[in-house]
Amino acid sequence: MLSSTAECLFWLGRYTERAANIARGLGVASRMASLSASLGGESAEWRALLVASGGEEAFSEKYETISQDAVVDWLVRDQDNPSSIYTCFEAARRNGRAVRTALTVDMWSALNDSWNDLRKRDLARIEGEELPAFLDWVRERALLFNGAATDTMLRGEAWRFVQLGTALERADNSARLLDVRHGMLAVGETAEYAQWQAVLASASAARAYQWVFRDRLDPKKIAELLILRPELPRSLVACFGRVSELLEAIATEQGGRQGECHRMAGELHARLRYARIDDIFEEGLHVFLTRKIERAAALGAAIDGFYIRG
Repeated sequence: MLSSTAECLFWLGRYTERAANIARGLGVASRMASLSASLGGESAEWRALLVASGGEEAFSEKYETISQDAVVDWLVRDQDNPSSIYTCFEAARRNGRAVRTALTVDMWSALNDSWNDLRKRDLARIEGEELPAFLDWVRERALLFNGAATDTMLRGEAWRFVQLGTALERADNSARLLDVRHGMLAVGETAEYAQWQAVLASASAARAYQWVFRDRLDPKKIAELLILRPELPRSLVACFGRVSELLEAIATEQGGRQGECHRMAGELHARLRYARIDDIFEEGLHVFLTRKIERAAALGAAIDGFYIRG
């Protein structure tokens, strides 16, 4: 496979996943901000979302204050933001178009129809009561694309590079959403119950928590679910395990050629497989998650260097 094709497929997976993650985070932040408004903590929810999205610094260069209107504008429609929903859909469609013949008809239809629908919408009016319905639409379009890929794409290199981008983006997002609320998880106060629910909702894992633990919400168990439980597809161990598995499969298909990215992915997965949640909290949840965010970024760079730039 040409390196340019691999790059487009990899980023197609990343941008599609990122759009859904931003939509999920916006929905949770909107609900949490309304609950916090009476306590004077509304802006803290929007700041947390900016940090989780990795765009707080760029946001502050363009907007004077952190408010719902400003954050929604930045994360939904601002074309200067590489992680806004608009930009993610545009970039996903652009990458998909560049490798049109590598995609199935259903995958391309999901991408193209989503982009055409988005362009017809008056994004300036997406606020207040209009916002939840729009965010649901974003998540549904991402699910449609992922479903089309799962159901119709040959299990070859093209499919693996799309899945590789999705898994790496998902790992980064899970680590960030946990890290931005690590203080609430570490303290374990009853007053933070709504924050714990927000963490689970951001990962679409509220029902999964009850299935796995069948118990009331507990901060250490929430962290365990999102870090160490392989049953949850958005947990760090599941995501990095998926990255490692896909890289091994790509290497096998290419005659066994491997590089630093394969070693890094295997090491990350192995450390998570044998980690214990008590040790993680003893080390410090923030320290642990910060390291994983940095390693995810380094892994992405290593994949880029080996398969795309190499």
